[in-house]
Amino acid sequence: MANAQLENRDLNGDSSRHRPLAELEAGLRALPELPADSGRLTLIVRRGVDGSRETPERIRLTPEEGVPGDSWGRNPSRNLEAQIAVMRRDVAELLANGQPLTLFGDSLFLDFDISLGNLPIGSRLRVGEAIVEVTPMPHNGCAKFKGRFGADALFFVNAKPTRHLNLRGIYWKVIESGEVSVGAPIKVISRI
Repeated sequence: MANAQLENRDLNGDSSRHRPLAELEAGLRALPELPADSGRLTLIVRRGVDGSRETPERIRLTPEEGVPGDSWGRNPSRNLEAQIAVMRRDVAELLANGQPLTLFGDSLFLDFDISLGNLPIGSRLRVGEAIVEVTPMPHNGCAKFKGRFGADALFFVNAKPTRHLNLRGIYWKVIESGEVSVGAPIKVISRI
């Protein structure tokens, strides 16, 4: 789906697709184990000025812009600790329940274990040609997330027993610029 657009009016989510907590917990248990040392980038999302979403097949990550053209780069008070929001594709699909993954505010979706046990803060990874680092900034659901995926989904991603899994995602910052594309390999370089 190259350069698919999700218009601003479509960003509210479909409440009929909200899954109850028990269904989310069962769905998580049914997900296959993800690779710990290497994985794949499955989707790139860029958030436009008007809230629309674009899904380019290829971009160049940079320390100055993060994901070029994304809203982070337009923010005058850029927080490097929240440069690129990253999420597991399988968890996103579980939460979205048929809604497009572009509904999330995240920029990169992965088939890769992003749990705290696998990627402690400060871990470095090669994503395509770029090098990124896991930041300490917590990635929590917000009011928009609750509206799009439901109160049970918000509770689910922030629940203490599974918080270490980073179900809502994590943040990366770019250490070295490089081209990335959908399908690009992800490999752990170092863990702190």
